[in-house]
Amino acid sequence: MPFPLHALIEARSLLDTLLADAQTLGACGRAGDAMSASLGSGAKLMICGNGGSSCDANHFAEELTGRFRADRAPLAALACTDAGHITCTANDYGFDHVFSRWVTALGRAGDCLIVLSTSGNSANIVKAVYAAKASKMTTIALLGNAGGKLAGMCDHEIIVPGQTSDRIQELHMLILHAWCESIEQQLHG
Repeated sequence: MPFPLHALIEARSLLDTLLADAQTLGACGRAGDAMSASLGSGAKLMICGNGGSSCDANHFAEELTGRFRADRAPLAALACTDAGHITCTANDYGFDHVFSRWVTALGRAGDCLIVLSTSGNSANIVKAVYAAKASKMTTIALLGNAGGKLAGMCDHEIIVPGQTSDRIQELHMLILHAWCESIEQQLHG
């Protein structure tokens, strides 16, 4: 079977669509600035998502706590990927509460919650945003499709083009890496 070249062509087309969208690119910049301001003030970033978005949340956090490109001090970033927390909370309270209880336990005013959702409809992500708002955290959503139930809920919202989770997650990862670069430049020159 030949390599599915159409997948790369589709991904390039969606990236071109994103690059032509000045409003979304501006939102990306403002969200990156908000994260840099939070980290610069001594606060932290908290990131969550389901499935592949959970892996992306974990990857984003490790780029900040470890290193991205620059050799620099570690930055305070946590991804909600702890199996113990997730399974305990899901068992005792239901899967819809796995992120909101984590945010309530660890989130403080001045922190940022970054949620990743290709559909924008995950109940556990929606509840996490409500918990973050109750804790006076800045909320940032990285979404797909039309944003789903999360559309309009967060302080900063980025909705990327694409109809399938794989293409949406590919654009999310590009944005996450660009945020890493922006944060490093703003905080460490």
